[in-house]
Amino acid sequence: MAESSSISRVLRHPAASAESLESIALLLGAAFFVVGGAISFVVFWGRDLPISGPGSLGEYVGIGGAVTALIAFILGRVLMGRHRHPAVLHNASPGLDMPGARLHWFDVAALAVAHGAIALLGWIGLANLLERSFVGAVVFPLAGAILAGVAFAVTSYVSFLSSVHLTPMLLSLVLATFLVVGALAAMLSASDPQWWKMNLSALGMSDEASALAFNVTLIVAGAMVTIIARYATASLPTRTRQELRGRNLLRLGLILIGIFLACVGIFPVDEFFAVHNTVATGMAVIFAGLVVGLRWLVPAMPRVFVLLGYVFVGVIVLLAIFFAVGYYNLTAVELVAGVLIFSWIIVFLRSAGSMQVHGSPAAMAAEGAAVTAADMRTGPDASASDPVPVSS
Repeated sequence: MAESSSISRVLRHPAASAESLESIALLLGAAFFVVGGAISFVVFWGRDLPISGPGSLGEYVGIGGAVTALIAFILGRVLMGRHRHPAVLHNASPGLDMPGARLHWFDVAALAVAHGAIALLGWIGLANLLERSFVGAVVFPLAGAILAGVAFAVTSYVSFLSSVHLTPMLLSLVLATFLVVGALAAMLSASDPQWWKMNLSALGMSDEASALAFNVTLIVAGAMVTIIARYATASLPTRTRQELRGRNLLRLGLILIGIFLACVGIFPVDEFFAVHNTVATGMAVIFAGLVVGLRWLVPAMPRVFVLLGYVFVGVIVLLAIFFAVGYYNLTAVELVAGVLIFSWIIVFLRSAGSMQVHGSPAAMAAEGAAVTAADMRTGPDASASDPVPVSS
Protein backbone atom coordinates (compact mmCIF):
# COMPACT_ATOMS: atom_id res chain seq x y z
CA MET A 1 0.00 0.00 0.00
CA ALA A 2 2.81 2.39 0.89
CA GLU A 3 4.60 1.71 -2.38
CA SER A 4 1.46 2.29 -4.46
CA SER A 5 0.69 5.52 -2.65
CA SER A 6 4.27 6.63 -3.20
CA ILE A 7 4.04 5.95 -6.93
CA SER A 8 0.68 7.73 -7.17
CA ARG A 9 2.16 10.73 -5.33
CA VAL A 10 5.05 10.86 -7.79
CA LEU A 11 2.62 10.72 -10.71
CA ARG A 12 0.53 13.53 -9.23
CA HIS A 13 3.57 15.70 -8.48
CA PRO A 14 6.26 14.59 -10.95
CA ALA A 15 8.45 17.69 -10.54
CA ALA A 16 8.14 18.18 -6.78
CA SER A 17 11.78 17.21 -6.17
CA ALA A 18 14.87 15.79 -7.83
CA GLU A 19 13.92 12.36 -6.45
CA SER A 20 10.49 12.51 -8.09
CA LEU A 21 12.08 13.38 -11.44
CA GLU A 22 14.37 10.38 -11.10
CA SER A 23 11.35 8.19 -10.31
CA ILE A 24 9.50 9.50 -13.36
CA ALA A 25 12.55 8.72 -15.53
CA LEU A 26 12.59 5.15 -14.21
CA LEU A 27 8.85 4.72 -14.77
CA LEU A 28 9.18 6.09 -18.29
CA GLY A 29 12.03 3.69 -19.00
CA ALA A 30 9.97 0.79 -17.68
CA ALA A 31 7.05 1.79 -19.92
CA PHE A 32 9.26 1.95 -23.01
CA PHE A 33 10.77 -1.43 -22.09
CA VAL A 34 7.37 -3.12 -21.85
CA VAL A 35 5.71 -1.44 -24.85
CA GLY A 36 8.83 -1.43 -27.03
CA GLY A 37 9.67 -5.03 -26.18
CA ALA A 38 6.13 -6.23 -26.93
CA ILE A 39 6.01 -4.41 -30.28
CA SER A 40 9.49 -5.68 -31.15
CA PHE A 41 8.51 -9.29 -30.42
CA VAL A 42 5.59 -9.01 -32.84
CA VAL A 43 7.83 -7.42 -35.50
CA PHE A 44 10.59 -10.01 -35.06
CA TRP A 45 8.33 -13.07 -34.84
CA GLY A 46 9.28 -15.94 -37.15
CA ARG A 47 12.72 -14.76 -38.28
CA ASP A 48 16.28 -14.53 -37.05
CA LEU A 49 17.88 -11.10 -37.13
CA PRO A 50 21.37 -10.06 -38.25
CA ILE A 51 23.13 -7.80 -35.76
CA SER A 52 23.91 -5.03 -38.23
CA GLY A 53 22.96 -3.96 -41.74
CA PRO A 54 19.64 -3.56 -43.59
CA GLY A 55 16.74 -5.24 -41.79
CA SER A 56 18.92 -5.91 -38.75
CA LEU A 57 18.40 -5.53 -35.03
CA GLY A 58 20.83 -2.61 -34.99
CA GLU A 59 18.90 -0.72 -37.66
CA TYR A 60 15.60 -1.34 -35.86
CA VAL A 61 16.98 -0.24 -32.48
CA GLY A 62 18.59 2.83 -34.03
CA ILE A 63 15.38 4.06 -35.62
CA GLY A 64 13.26 3.13 -32.60
CA GLY A 65 15.82 4.71 -30.26
CA ALA A 66 15.67 7.97 -32.22
CA VAL A 67 11.87 8.09 -31.87
CA THR A 68 12.16 7.18 -28.19
CA ALA A 69 14.70 9.95 -27.53
CA LEU A 70 12.48 12.51 -29.29
CA ILE A 71 9.41 11.55 -27.27
CA ALA A 72 11.25 11.38 -23.93
CA PHE A 73 12.96 14.73 -24.42
CA ILE A 74 9.74 16.51 -25.37
CA LEU A 75 7.93 14.92 -22.42
CA GLY A 76 10.64 16.21 -20.11
CA ARG A 77 10.34 19.79 -21.36
CA VAL A 78 6.52 19.67 -21.20
CA LEU A 79 6.76 18.38 -17.64
CA MET A 80 9.13 21.15 -16.57
CA GLY A 81 6.96 23.75 -18.27
CA ARG A 82 3.73 22.71 -16.56
CA HIS A 83 5.10 21.96 -13.10
CA ARG A 84 7.25 24.98 -12.39
CA HIS A 85 8.12 24.21 -8.78
CA PRO A 86 10.72 26.88 -7.81
CA ALA A 87 12.93 24.55 -5.77
CA VAL A 88 13.21 21.78 -8.33
CA LEU A 89 13.67 24.23 -11.18
CA HIS A 90 16.56 25.85 -9.37
CA ASN A 91 18.18 22.53 -8.43
CA ALA A 92 17.45 20.57 -11.61
CA SER A 93 17.99 23.26 -14.21
CA PRO A 94 20.28 25.98 -12.89
CA GLY A 95 21.01 28.54 -15.57
CA LEU A 96 17.87 27.92 -17.66
CA ASP A 97 15.52 29.95 -15.48
CA MET A 98 16.87 33.45 -15.82
CA PRO A 99 15.73 36.67 -17.52
CA GLY A 100 16.45 36.92 -21.24
CA ALA A 101 17.04 33.19 -21.72
CA ARG A 102 14.05 30.94 -22.32
CA LEU A 103 13.59 27.86 -24.46
CA HIS A 104 11.15 28.38 -27.34
CA TRP A 105 9.36 25.62 -29.21
CA PHE A 106 11.89 25.69 -32.06
CA ASP A 107 14.72 25.42 -29.51
CA VAL A 108 13.09 22.34 -28.00
CA ALA A 109 12.58 20.90 -31.50
CA ALA A 110 16.27 21.36 -32.39
CA LEU A 111 17.43 19.80 -29.12
CA ALA A 112 15.00 16.89 -29.50
CA VAL A 113 16.27 16.21 -33.03
CA ALA A 114 19.85 16.31 -31.73
CA HIS A 115 19.06 13.75 -29.02
CA GLY A 116 17.26 11.56 -31.57
CA ALA A 117 20.20 11.72 -33.98
CA ILE A 118 22.66 10.82 -31.23
CA ALA A 119 20.53 7.80 -30.29
CA LEU A 120 20.15 6.73 -33.93
CA LEU A 121 23.83 6.93 -34.80
CA GLY A 122 24.97 5.64 -31.41
CA TRP A 123 22.95 2.41 -31.52
CA ILE A 124 23.77 1.77 -35.18
CA GLY A 125 27.47 2.31 -34.45
CA LEU A 126 27.33 -0.08 -31.50
CA ALA A 127 25.60 -2.67 -33.67
CA ASN A 128 28.36 -2.38 -36.30
CA LEU A 129 30.96 -2.94 -33.58
CA LEU A 130 29.12 -6.00 -32.23
CA GLU A 131 28.76 -7.38 -35.76
CA ARG A 132 32.55 -7.35 -36.07
CA SER A 133 32.87 -9.04 -32.67
CA PHE A 134 30.28 -11.81 -33.35
CA VAL A 135 30.92 -12.67 -37.00
CA GLY A 136 28.08 -14.72 -38.51
CA ALA A 137 25.89 -14.60 -35.37
CA VAL A 138 22.14 -13.99 -35.52
CA VAL A 139 19.65 -12.88 -32.86
CA PHE A 140 16.50 -14.91 -32.07
CA PRO A 141 13.15 -13.08 -31.89
CA LEU A 142 12.69 -13.23 -28.10
CA ALA A 143 16.26 -12.15 -27.37
CA GLY A 144 16.00 -9.42 -29.98
CA ALA A 145 12.77 -8.11 -28.43
CA ILE A 146 14.35 -8.01 -24.97
CA LEU A 147 17.46 -6.26 -26.26
CA ALA A 148 15.36 -3.72 -28.15
CA GLY A 149 13.23 -3.07 -25.06
CA VAL A 150 16.35 -2.51 -22.95
CA ALA A 151 17.77 -0.12 -25.57
CA PHE A 152 14.54 1.88 -25.66
CA ALA A 153 14.41 2.00 -21.85
CA VAL A 154 17.99 3.27 -21.56
CA THR A 155 17.43 5.82 -24.33
CA SER A 156 14.26 7.20 -22.76
CA TYR A 157 15.87 7.35 -19.31
CA VAL A 158 18.92 9.29 -20.53
CA SER A 159 16.98 11.58 -22.86
CA PHE A 160 14.35 12.43 -20.22
CA LEU A 161 16.94 13.26 -17.57
CA SER A 162 18.89 15.31 -20.09
CA SER A 163 15.71 17.26 -20.78
CA VAL A 164 14.75 18.01 -17.17
CA HIS A 165 18.32 18.67 -15.99
CA LEU A 166 19.18 20.85 -18.97
CA THR A 167 21.99 23.32 -18.20
CA PRO A 168 24.20 25.48 -20.43
CA MET A 169 27.11 23.09 -19.88
CA LEU A 170 24.96 20.09 -20.80
CA LEU A 171 23.80 21.96 -23.91
CA SER A 172 27.41 22.37 -25.00
CA LEU A 173 28.17 18.67 -24.41
CA VAL A 174 25.09 17.66 -26.43
CA LEU A 175 26.27 19.98 -29.20
CA ALA A 176 29.76 18.48 -29.20
CA THR A 177 28.43 14.90 -29.20
CA PHE A 178 25.94 15.70 -31.95
CA LEU A 179 28.61 17.29 -34.16
CA VAL A 180 30.98 14.35 -33.69
CA VAL A 181 28.45 11.60 -34.42
CA GLY A 182 26.93 13.54 -37.33
CA ALA A 183 30.28 14.23 -38.96
CA LEU A 184 31.47 10.64 -38.45
CA ALA A 185 28.24 9.29 -39.93
CA ALA A 186 28.69 11.48 -43.02
CA MET A 187 32.34 10.46 -43.39
CA LEU A 188 31.69 6.74 -43.00
CA SER A 189 28.78 6.76 -45.45
CA ALA A 190 30.46 8.89 -48.14
CA SER A 191 30.70 7.06 -51.47
CA ASP A 192 33.94 8.84 -52.40
CA PRO A 193 36.70 7.65 -50.05
CA GLN A 194 38.94 10.49 -51.26
CA TRP A 195 36.56 13.29 -50.28
CA TRP A 196 39.10 14.64 -47.77
CA LYS A 197 41.41 15.70 -50.60
CA MET A 198 39.02 18.55 -51.45
CA ASN A 199 37.56 20.08 -48.28
CA LEU A 200 35.20 19.30 -45.43
CA SER A 201 32.26 20.79 -47.30
CA ALA A 202 32.67 18.10 -49.97
CA LEU A 203 30.68 15.82 -47.64
CA GLY A 204 27.58 17.91 -48.33
CA MET A 205 27.89 18.10 -52.12
CA SER A 206 26.19 14.92 -53.37
CA ASP A 207 22.58 13.71 -53.30
CA GLU A 208 23.47 10.74 -51.10
CA ALA A 209 22.56 10.05 -47.50
CA SER A 210 26.01 11.21 -46.37
CA ALA A 211 25.36 14.70 -47.75
CA LEU A 212 21.96 14.85 -46.05
CA ALA A 213 23.49 13.75 -42.74
CA PHE A 214 26.26 16.34 -43.01
CA ASN A 215 24.02 19.26 -43.97
CA VAL A 216 21.30 18.45 -41.42
CA THR A 217 24.00 18.15 -38.73
CA LEU A 218 25.25 21.65 -39.52
CA ILE A 219 21.74 23.15 -39.60
CA VAL A 220 20.68 21.65 -36.27
CA ALA A 221 24.07 22.44 -34.72
CA GLY A 222 23.69 26.06 -35.82
CA ALA A 223 20.32 26.24 -34.09
CA MET A 224 21.88 24.78 -30.95
CA VAL A 225 24.66 27.39 -30.99
CA THR A 226 22.05 30.17 -31.00
CA ILE A 227 20.42 28.54 -27.96
CA ILE A 228 23.77 28.27 -26.20
CA ALA A 229 24.51 31.91 -27.05
CA ARG A 230 21.59 33.12 -24.94
CA TYR A 231 22.39 30.95 -21.93
CA ALA A 232 26.16 31.41 -22.17
CA THR A 233 25.73 35.16 -21.76
CA ALA A 234 22.73 35.24 -19.42
CA SER A 235 24.87 34.91 -16.28
CA LEU A 236 27.40 37.58 -17.24
CA PRO A 237 27.43 40.63 -14.92
CA THR A 238 25.43 43.61 -16.23
CA ARG A 239 25.83 46.08 -13.40
CA THR A 240 26.62 49.01 -15.71
CA ARG A 241 25.44 50.12 -19.12
CA GLN A 242 28.87 49.30 -20.54
CA GLU A 243 28.68 45.72 -19.25
CA LEU A 244 25.15 45.36 -20.60
CA ARG A 245 26.23 46.64 -24.02
CA GLY A 246 29.23 44.29 -24.07
CA ARG A 247 27.06 41.34 -23.07
CA ASN A 248 24.59 42.07 -25.87
CA LEU A 249 27.36 42.40 -28.48
CA LEU A 250 28.92 39.14 -27.36
CA ARG A 251 25.54 37.39 -27.52
CA LEU A 252 24.92 38.80 -31.00
CA GLY A 253 28.29 37.53 -32.20
CA LEU A 254 27.64 34.01 -30.90
CA ILE A 255 24.17 34.01 -32.47
CA LEU A 256 25.68 35.04 -35.81
CA ILE A 257 28.16 32.15 -35.57
CA GLY A 258 25.20 29.80 -35.11
CA ILE A 259 23.29 31.32 -38.03
CA PHE A 260 26.32 31.14 -40.31
CA LEU A 261 26.96 27.54 -39.28
CA ALA A 262 23.40 26.64 -40.25
CA CYS A 263 23.80 28.48 -43.54
CA VAL A 264 26.87 26.36 -44.35
CA GLY A 265 24.50 23.37 -44.35
CA ILE A 266 21.62 25.17 -46.06
CA PHE A 267 23.80 26.32 -48.97
CA PRO A 268 25.99 23.43 -50.23
CA VAL A 269 29.27 24.52 -51.79
CA ASP A 270 28.57 22.90 -55.19
CA GLU A 271 25.28 24.80 -55.66
CA PHE A 272 25.93 28.06 -53.79
CA PHE A 273 29.68 28.52 -53.95
CA ALA A 274 29.81 32.25 -53.15
CA VAL A 275 27.22 32.16 -50.37
CA HIS A 276 28.73 29.02 -48.82
CA ASN A 277 32.25 30.45 -48.70
CA THR A 278 31.00 33.81 -47.46
CA VAL A 279 29.18 32.40 -44.43
CA ALA A 280 32.00 29.95 -43.67
CA THR A 281 34.58 32.75 -43.75
CA GLY A 282 32.27 35.07 -41.85
CA MET A 283 31.97 32.53 -39.05
CA ALA A 284 35.75 32.46 -38.60
CA VAL A 285 36.00 36.27 -38.79
CA ILE A 286 33.31 36.77 -36.14
CA PHE A 287 34.99 34.24 -33.88
CA ALA A 288 38.31 36.07 -34.19
CA GLY A 289 36.57 39.40 -33.52
CA LEU A 290 34.91 38.05 -30.36
CA VAL A 291 38.21 36.64 -29.07
CA VAL A 292 40.12 39.87 -29.71
CA GLY A 293 37.35 42.08 -28.32
CA LEU A 294 36.42 39.89 -25.35
CA ARG A 295 38.67 41.88 -23.01
CA TRP A 296 36.59 45.00 -23.66
CA LEU A 297 33.20 43.32 -24.10
CA VAL A 298 33.44 41.48 -20.76
CA PRO A 299 36.13 43.15 -18.63
CA ALA A 300 35.53 40.71 -15.76
CA MET A 301 36.34 37.68 -17.91
CA PRO A 302 39.26 35.69 -16.44
CA ARG A 303 42.55 36.69 -18.07
CA VAL A 304 43.57 33.06 -18.56
CA PHE A 305 40.54 32.45 -20.77
CA VAL A 306 41.24 35.60 -22.78
CA LEU A 307 44.80 34.40 -23.41
CA LEU A 308 43.49 30.96 -24.38
CA GLY A 309 41.36 32.60 -27.06
CA TYR A 310 44.41 34.41 -28.43
CA VAL A 311 46.24 31.08 -28.64
CA PHE A 312 43.33 29.48 -30.52
CA VAL A 313 43.18 32.32 -33.03
CA GLY A 314 46.96 32.16 -33.46
CA VAL A 315 46.80 28.43 -34.21
CA ILE A 316 44.05 28.97 -36.80
CA VAL A 317 46.07 31.73 -38.49
CA LEU A 318 49.16 29.49 -38.51
CA LEU A 319 47.18 26.65 -40.12
CA ALA A 320 45.84 29.08 -42.74
CA ILE A 321 49.42 30.02 -43.58
CA PHE A 322 50.34 26.34 -43.88
CA PHE A 323 47.42 25.90 -46.29
CA ALA A 324 48.48 28.92 -48.33
CA VAL A 325 51.98 27.51 -48.84
CA GLY A 326 50.60 24.04 -49.64
CA TYR A 327 51.79 22.27 -46.48
CA TYR A 328 48.25 21.42 -45.23
CA ASN A 329 45.13 20.79 -47.26
CA LEU A 330 41.90 22.68 -46.59
CA THR A 331 40.20 19.74 -44.84
CA ALA A 332 42.85 19.66 -42.11
CA VAL A 333 42.55 23.41 -41.54
CA GLU A 334 38.75 23.25 -41.36
CA LEU A 335 38.74 20.31 -38.95
CA VAL A 336 41.23 21.86 -36.52
CA ALA A 337 39.56 25.29 -36.74
CA GLY A 338 36.14 23.77 -36.05
CA VAL A 339 37.44 21.85 -33.04
CA LEU A 340 39.09 24.98 -31.62
CA ILE A 341 36.04 27.19 -32.13
CA PHE A 342 33.62 24.81 -30.44
CA SER A 343 36.13 24.03 -27.69
CA TRP A 344 36.32 27.78 -27.03
CA ILE A 345 32.53 27.99 -26.81
CA ILE A 346 32.39 25.09 -24.32
CA VAL A 347 35.14 26.57 -22.14
CA PHE A 348 33.44 29.97 -22.38
CA LEU A 349 30.33 28.45 -20.84
CA ARG A 350 32.37 27.29 -17.86
CA SER A 351 34.09 30.64 -17.45
CA ALA A 352 30.88 32.63 -17.82
CA GLY A 353 29.10 30.41 -15.30
CA SER A 354 31.83 31.03 -12.72
CA MET A 355 31.28 34.79 -13.08
CA GLN A 356 27.65 34.71 -11.97
CA VAL A 357 27.57 37.41 -9.31
CA HIS A 358 24.20 36.62 -7.81
CA GLY A 359 23.16 33.01 -7.35
CA SER A 360 19.36 33.26 -7.54
CA PRO A 361 17.31 34.12 -10.62
CA ALA A 362 15.37 36.68 -8.56
CA ALA A 363 18.56 38.53 -7.69
CA MET A 364 19.60 38.56 -11.34
CA ALA A 365 16.20 39.92 -12.29
CA ALA A 366 16.65 42.68 -9.73
CA GLU A 367 20.07 43.44 -11.18
CA GLY A 368 18.59 43.71 -14.66
CA ALA A 369 15.83 45.99 -13.33
CA ALA A 370 18.47 48.26 -11.81
CA VAL A 371 20.23 48.62 -15.15
CA THR A 372 16.91 49.32 -16.87
CA ALA A 373 16.08 51.98 -14.29
CA ALA A 374 19.48 53.55 -14.87
CA ASP A 375 18.79 53.74 -18.59
CA MET A 376 15.36 55.35 -17.97
CA ARG A 377 16.74 58.03 -15.67
CA THR A 378 19.31 59.12 -18.25
CA GLY A 379 17.99 62.44 -19.54
CA PRO A 380 18.51 66.21 -19.58
CA ASP A 381 18.43 66.36 -15.76
CA ALA A 382 20.81 63.46 -15.21
CA SER A 383 24.46 64.19 -14.73
CA ALA A 384 26.96 62.22 -16.80
CA SER A 385 28.85 61.47 -13.64
CA ASP A 386 25.86 60.02 -11.80
CA PRO A 387 26.62 56.48 -10.68
CA VAL A 388 24.56 53.62 -12.01
CA PRO A 389 22.58 51.81 -9.29
CA VAL A 390 23.87 48.37 -8.49
CA SER A 391 21.69 45.79 -6.77
CA SER A 392 22.93 44.55 -3.44
